[in-house]
Amino acid sequence: MTGTRGMPTPNTPFFRRAFLRQTGKLLIAIPAVNLIACGGGSNGTTTSDTTSTDSTTDSTTDSTTDSTTTDTSSGSAESLTQDNSAVDWASGGTDSMSVEYPNPFDEGYGNVCDLTDATTEGPCYSDTVEREDISEGLDGLPTRLCFRVVDANCNPVEGATVDIWHCDTDGIYSGDGMQSVNFCTGGDADHINNDYFRGTQTTDADGVVWFSTCFPGWYSSRAVHIHFMVIINGQTYVTSQVGFEDSLVDEILTSHSVYKSRGIADTHNYDDTVFPSSGYEGFLMDTHKMSDGSMLAWKTLMVSA
Repeated sequence: MTGTRGMPTPNTPFFRRAFLRQTGKLLIAIPAVNLIACGGGSNGTTTSDTTSTDSTTDSTTDSTTDSTTTDTSSGSAESLTQDNSAVDWASGGTDSMSVEYPNPFDEGYGNVCDLTDATTEGPCYSDTVEREDISEGLDGLPTRLCFRVVDANCNPVEGATVDIWHCDTDGIYSGDGMQSVNFCTGGDADHINNDYFRGTQTTDADGVVWFSTCFPGWYSSRAVHIHFMVIINGQTYVTSQVGFEDSLVDEILTSHSVYKSRGIADTHNYDDTVFPSSGYEGFLMDTHKMSDGSMLAWKTLMVSA
């Protein structure tokens, strides 16, 4: 994967984005949270490092722009302490989501702010759409993403745009406006003429955005990952990527009906070409299996705003 970004000249969005493509070093916050899932008693939650686990509320804050997406803002959300390890991973894409998702930050998960370097943008960034459900009805493991944007003092940033993109279950990207169209789309017209698994959302007063999508597939030389940017007042403050625990990825790729035909990825986090071989854990999302077999994944992102 090629293409990097770095700190731009303030108040000049065009030159900011151009400069980012050359340098690729920014500061973001990657939260550290404690490992909850263990052995046969796992509740399907995977986390890293240490944080609070105060389950004081089941309510969620969901800032949506797509009326077709499941509303997660009611007070009947599942708790992240609920054990769903015996539940099979769901298929059918976002249409099969049937639970109320908890706000993990309200439950005390993922609230630690740590700084780390950004990663490359990669060659597959393309035009995007403001929407919450980015799946366009495609099949896969239904996955609910929750990002919280905070500033250098760990205060929530309202009004930030979070732009995400990732490949489909076969490791192929959509779109035609990227650096390497044939590499990203396989030269397939159906992929070139679509924009699935791309979208933006704007953070609410708590700095939170939600997306509904499908768990990404893989392609050679890369661990499973999701790209993102955080943009504030037209300025791109961070460009990076997030991944998932290797054991979780291997489980999905070998057992889920949509993914298992391709088998385990040829690259894991520890030998990825973008994530560092030492300290890659800081780039991983925390996850929890819901009672409907969907996945909830979350991450706090700190920007130098």
